[in-house]
Amino acid sequence: MRTIKQLYNIFYAKFFLFDDRLVLMTAGAIVGIFAGLAAVALRLSLASVLEYLAPYRQYAWAFILPGIGAMLSFLFLDKVVREGAGHGVPEVIYAVSRRGGLLRLRSTFSRLISSFLTIASGGSAGPEAPVVMSGSAIGSNIAKFLDLNDRQRMTLVGCGTAGAIASIFHAPVAGLIFSVEIILGEWKFVNIIPITIAAVAGAQISEAIIPAKELFQHHPFSFFTGDILGSIGLALFTALISVIFTWTLRKVGALAKRTPVSPWLRAMIGGCTVGTIGIFMPMVLGEGYHPIMEMVSGTFPMTFWLVFIGLFLKIFVTSMTLGWGGSGGIFAPCLVIGSLTGVVFHKAMIFVFPNAAVTSEGAYALLGMTGIMAGVMQAPLTSIFLIAEITGGYEAVLLLLLVSSISSTLSYIIEPSSFYFKDLIERGEFMRPGTDARILSDLSLNEIIDTSYTPVSENMVFRAFIDIIRNSDRDHYPVISDETGNYMGMVRVSSIRKYALDPAFYDMIFLNQIMDRDMVTASFDDNLHDVLEFMETFNLDHIPVVDHHRFSGMISKARILDLYRRELIMQTNIQ
Repeated sequence: MRTIKQLYNIFYAKFFLFDDRLVLMTAGAIVGIFAGLAAVALRLSLASVLEYLAPYRQYAWAFILPGIGAMLSFLFLDKVVREGAGHGVPEVIYAVSRRGGLLRLRSTFSRLISSFLTIASGGSAGPEAPVVMSGSAIGSNIAKFLDLNDRQRMTLVGCGTAGAIASIFHAPVAGLIFSVEIILGEWKFVNIIPITIAAVAGAQISEAIIPAKELFQHHPFSFFTGDILGSIGLALFTALISVIFTWTLRKVGALAKRTPVSPWLRAMIGGCTVGTIGIFMPMVLGEGYHPIMEMVSGTFPMTFWLVFIGLFLKIFVTSMTLGWGGSGGIFAPCLVIGSLTGVVFHKAMIFVFPNAAVTSEGAYALLGMTGIMAGVMQAPLTSIFLIAEITGGYEAVLLLLLVSSISSTLSYIIEPSSFYFKDLIERGEFMRPGTDARILSDLSLNEIIDTSYTPVSENMVFRAFIDIIRNSDRDHYPVISDETGNYMGMVRVSSIRKYALDPAFYDMIFLNQIMDRDMVTASFDDNLHDVLEFMETFNLDHIPVVDHHRFSGMISKARILDLYRRELIMQTNIQ
């Protein structure tokens, strides 16, 4: 490791020192390759185990398999690597939002293993979230190894995300857009180039090991005028299903937390429930790629009512898998739910309007996937390009745009926070780079506070105080108790002018008589956003900082705004 670091320092000094962008581009390619390898490893492992277990799923006892997988997944995360359960993507967003992109080294493999146990056993989840976590952690730790700053580290986190998504779906453009739209939340030239390189690297690694064209191939579509109205109707339907899916995920997860059993037993109960449903409807198990292939190609054999029931069962089993202790993502479930939604809508439309000039059922399955992904994640660009790339359905791009935009907008109106952001927003932990809250959160109170103020005694006679202010340029003087040393109040020179101009008061009054006892104070627990609101509310330019009744210093609005401007320039600098 030391030899590698020495070689890096040599190359950095000779080739990269004049432009840090070359470092990001080179590191981005490396991150994309490793993220792609992680995605390929998970994909091949899942394919092998799912194929091996397929003959056994016909037996009645097979319902226990998802329960065992979910239990082992939980125990691995909780006891072995000591990580909390979760979907993966929100954790990466949190790391970017609040921790400068810092992710632990163990996260490069922990979610891969836990999700493998969940999905391979039959749990309804997707492999994309674990590979996003893995790729992001790879990027974060490579940045740490190279001694890169927070900004550069977040870029490499985005590179890991893009490489992972590009690899798992053979979709480099979708990997790029997902990374920028969901993970980083900002379109910056300095980010886009290395992330693009990482996405291409991840896709090429996947292509080299698992040669494939589109993930879900389809027959050519021919669209008609009626499909415009049909797409609008489907967009409304997918928005509704998206909200139901998001609501069910949260409610089932909340119910699990209130269930008075051990977490490992809870995971097993959730998995066994999924396995029991899977005996009667196998298509709801696992990632669900095979049913998607049939629906997109127009060869899905189920009737309307079976598809309708399967749609809501898939929503339920996904919620049970992820909410009760399993590990995995929602990409793949969204694709299955979306294709089922499209097929249900098409069958209903043909039943009501048997002579309607509309395209095939497979096309509506494709459009349904776009609508559900856009509605659940509220990421219309990601949904459009992902569906276009994994299906090759570029001829449907106009209708993809229509369905995606309407579905994401309506979902936002009903539920303003996407599935990925909801919990972070409720906890006040979701902050995008360049926003006021994020900038102020990145500033330390120790950078702001001025400790050079002169404290004065509460029993000081006014004449002595006049002698102090004659030799000082300060306008604020903290008043301290002689007995306890606690902060008592503040004397502002601007508010005692009438006493200062009349020498008759000099020996008649003491500071405890004229100090301001009600001046708003701040503490080290307050964030700067709240402090600024205090200043605006009470029209103050300075606020004393009081910690455990002791005066620590003063915060000035001018100092906050000065550092705010510097941090804003740094966070929004495109160079």
